[in-house]
Amino acid sequence: MNANILVALDGSEAGRRALEWALDLARTGNAKLHATYVVETGLFSSLPADNTVELMYSVLKKEGESVLEKAKTEAAAKGVTLTTHLKYGHAGSEVISLAEKVKADLIVVGSHGKSQTDRLLIGSVSTFVVTHSKVSTMVVRS
Repeated sequence: MNANILVALDGSEAGRRALEWALDLARTGNAKLHATYVVETGLFSSLPADNTVELMYSVLKKEGESVLEKAKTEAAAKGVTLTTHLKYGHAGSEVISLAEKVKADLIVVGSHGKSQTDRLLIGSVSTFVVTHSKVSTMVVRS
């Protein structure tokens, strides 16, 4: 059984489905559930640090807070306590690092992010996590 589950969210349909699976697993297995949203800091690292970049990060942070708040509401409706984590950095690395920190037995991720462009630019987070994590990983298709 899984005592600690970590689900990675990004606001996509695949992320929403991953949350559904994680909630069901946590509820039936009486596991602790953690959810994370990672603001990808590498997306704008080559741009000059100015107000535009700050604005972009602010928008992404607000999106992350909104996604995590919705997840918390959905979890409460299903009787699951959810701990949320807003992180900054490379999404795959941050998910793996957090999984180690919370001693996750299982990571649940969506099969792909919000767009094909995201995958081309930053690579697939799910592929990175599956390849590099020492923790069992479930990839949920949308």
